[in-house]
Amino acid sequence: MSLPRLAAALLAGCLLLAGCGSDTDGPGAGSTATAGPETTTPPADAGPAPRIDVVADLAPADAGSVGAAVNAFGFDLLGQLADGSQNTVTSPVSVASLLAMVLAGAGGDTAAAMAGVLHLDDARDVRVGALLDRLADTDDVTLSTANAIWAREGFQLEDGYLSFVRDSFGATAEEADLGAQDTADDIDAWVREHTEERIDGIAADLGLPDPQAAVVLLNAVYFLGTWTTEFDPAATQDEAFTLADDSTADVPLMYLRDQELELVQRDGYRMLRLPYGQDGRYGMEILLPDADSTLPQLLATLDAAEWADAVAGLAPQELGTVVLPRFELAWDAELTAALTALGMGPAFQGGDFRPMSPHGQTLDTVVHKTYIRVDEAGTEAAAVTGGMTRTSAGESFRADRPFAFTISDRETGTVVFLGTVTDPRG
Repeated sequence: MSLPRLAAALLAGCLLLAGCGSDTDGPGAGSTATAGPETTTPPADAGPAPRIDVVADLAPADAGSVGAAVNAFGFDLLGQLADGSQNTVTSPVSVASLLAMVLAGAGGDTAAAMAGVLHLDDARDVRVGALLDRLADTDDVTLSTANAIWAREGFQLEDGYLSFVRDSFGATAEEADLGAQDTADDIDAWVREHTEERIDGIAADLGLPDPQAAVVLLNAVYFLGTWTTEFDPAATQDEAFTLADDSTADVPLMYLRDQELELVQRDGYRMLRLPYGQDGRYGMEILLPDADSTLPQLLATLDAAEWADAVAGLAPQELGTVVLPRFELAWDAELTAALTALGMGPAFQGGDFRPMSPHGQTLDTVVHKTYIRVDEAGTEAAAVTGGMTRTSAGESFRADRPFAFTISDRETGTVVFLGTVTDPRG
């Protein structure tokens, strides 16, 4: 297939394993339901369950508030995953949405710990699902999201939990044999479908097939856009890029000349915003350390508040030259250690998920996989997160050394992608 001008996609998933809890303990034990028909493949015309119309009800203040929570979590997570020595590509929206679906099924100390890490006040916050819809409500770029749950055959999920994830997140839910390779293949096919084939799958990363797996939850995000002003492919040339170890490598550097773009100088770095589409609602922010600074030094002080202050300070400026590497990166990580370090340990250590199911279970693993391509015409990126329970004119801006980047929505202030580029060669 031909590459779109600018696209991004992301994937996240988690797995829960059955624990030793009673099949009847916990609230709501008498009000349960299986996830769906006993089949691993839904009908071809099956779509998301009917949703509560929450987009219209998401006031700007609410969108900004939940977007700020997602950003805070995203920068916290980046701090655990990146030290400035290697490429990193994350999607705060994908991971936060996946964990918000898990949080909706948590209780007690587990719910308190997860909500704290996600910077949310409520275990079942409809604003998270509404934010996904608000982000996708644009014709200027393509941004699609999808959520899905697979429960082990015979493993009961609470009616209230199923209703919430279906109505608030548009999640599909079905019952399947999680110990069968056919189910793992179906999960990977779902991943490929919802990331436009940019991510091959996630089942093996989650440890599937696994007969002890209880519930698998997935979130996928796909973003496609075109630069408002495209780089001229004829101007691209191989030039030196300084790597994290101060050595250099020749990489394709793209050139954009004589443009008015938004720029701000901060303490130790500059931020440049490159907009997408006609109205520029979405844009890529390049955070370039000053010549006497480094990416690790930038990351040591970078958090959601600093990022927001920098974005607020952006102002139009005439630039003679903008130089950005062309790159294509694939990245993945198992997030258990990072999330535990942030305070989510109770979820992985015999967590309380009785609001999700009367069966005992614990969060086993959370996996994040991403892809991003930046070229003269735009950007393509994809991400999946999965979880499983057992049970001035003349000035130049040259990004020819390690830098951080975000892709964000100006309307809600939400960071959709967040990462670092230390070696454009991937």
